[in-house]
Amino acid sequence: MSDVLTDSSMSGSPYHAIWTLTWPQMLMMVFHFLIGFVDVWAAGRIDSQVQASLGIITQALFFFLVLAMAVANGGVAAISQSMGALLYKRVRRYTGLLLELALILGVLFALLGLPFRQALLRLLQVPEQMLGVTDEFLEIYLYVLPAYYLLIVCNAIFRAQKKVMFPLYCMIIITVLNTMGDLGLGLGMFGLPRLGYKGLAWATFWSVTAGAAFALFILKRQSFIKRESFAPWRWTKKALPYLFKVAWPSGLMHLVWHSGYLALFAITASLPAGEVTALAAMAVGVRIESILFLPAFAFNFTAGILVGHYLGARKPEEAKRFGYRILLIGLAFVCPLTLGLWLVVGPIVSFLAPSVQVQAESVNYLLYNMAAIPFTLTTMVLAGAFNGAGATLFNLAIMGLSTWLLRLPLAYVLGHEVMGRASGVWISMLCSQAAQSLVMLYFFAFRNWRRFSMIRARRSSDGS
Repeated sequence: MSDVLTDSSMSGSPYHAIWTLTWPQMLMMVFHFLIGFVDVWAAGRIDSQVQASLGIITQALFFFLVLAMAVANGGVAAISQSMGALLYKRVRRYTGLLLELALILGVLFALLGLPFRQALLRLLQVPEQMLGVTDEFLEIYLYVLPAYYLLIVCNAIFRAQKKVMFPLYCMIIITVLNTMGDLGLGLGMFGLPRLGYKGLAWATFWSVTAGAAFALFILKRQSFIKRESFAPWRWTKKALPYLFKVAWPSGLMHLVWHSGYLALFAITASLPAGEVTALAAMAVGVRIESILFLPAFAFNFTAGILVGHYLGARKPEEAKRFGYRILLIGLAFVCPLTLGLWLVVGPIVSFLAPSVQVQAESVNYLLYNMAAIPFTLTTMVLAGAFNGAGATLFNLAIMGLSTWLLRLPLAYVLGHEVMGRASGVWISMLCSQAAQSLVMLYFFAFRNWRRFSMIRARRSSDGS
């Protein structure tokens, strides 16, 4: 890797720089959405129990990948700031350290998970008739954990360097191979043997493995994987604390948020009336509003990249200005998209839900949650900015407290005690998103989140 790099996004039109980084990541999220859609569609063509098992294992997989996402967030902060500070030797060393951590953690979780599969499935209350299928799904998904960890971390390394096309290429490879595997091995198309649900699981294994291999190949080709990328222990001892400081709040935040979502399901499932309809409407509504989350995630990634780079370049005020610019572009993009989706929400809901009662409640769910989209996008953009700065502790505190001290108590009071129906839960979601985004905006505008950056002193003479 040459130590003299041009950085077109640090000069010229800031809005052009933002859009150049955002659109490939937006497209990447679309492919990510398609992977899940094809998996669910193919599973439904095999058997309803296979579809249910896939849903359970998808939720379980999230918990196994929490550390990968935490390490990735730490890597984005460390590498983007190092790139902004022109510390290219440090970039290479952090790349090597992140790959080592990904491989070790992926193998460790796979080895720990395999002997305890049955215990985990019992804990998840998997019905007896589904245990066999779900266990085989889980076993193959555990085999792919090392590749999954490497894929997540590699894509974070690319993003931190503003090389956002490579994660897109990875996701295209995974989408194509996973779709071919689902249709071929799962459903017996293209002259391939029909393996049923095992074919779906192995399609995931081989597609993710191929995506990770491609990412490692690119890193190797660009000289990021070489002997000098793996630093001596005395450097690693100094580098690990910053990664840990950024990663642990990020990982805990994902757990807190996800467990809060499961608790919200429990509150909805125990409503005094219409609980089954409410759960079905929630499932339909989440699928529809996920379309709006795709660009929001892309703007989240862009905020982390640019804020990290400008903090590394010792331009904290420019980092803050870019946070506001990304938020402005995000709102200008997502708000009209939300309005356009609302205009056709009726036919979409009718397509997904045959029941008239579920259709009505789905529209009711979307009324409140699509109204919350500007607040949701604000939260995601500013959370991305805090990630780039290494201020993940802010995300943990604000989002965790908003979920457990506002959303869930309000959902119970409104849903169970005051209104006695699902609208109370939907209102709590809107209120918590509004409050959360306003607190995030206050912290971004008036608190010193730049102090979490690791780039403070003058760089060392060897650029490490």
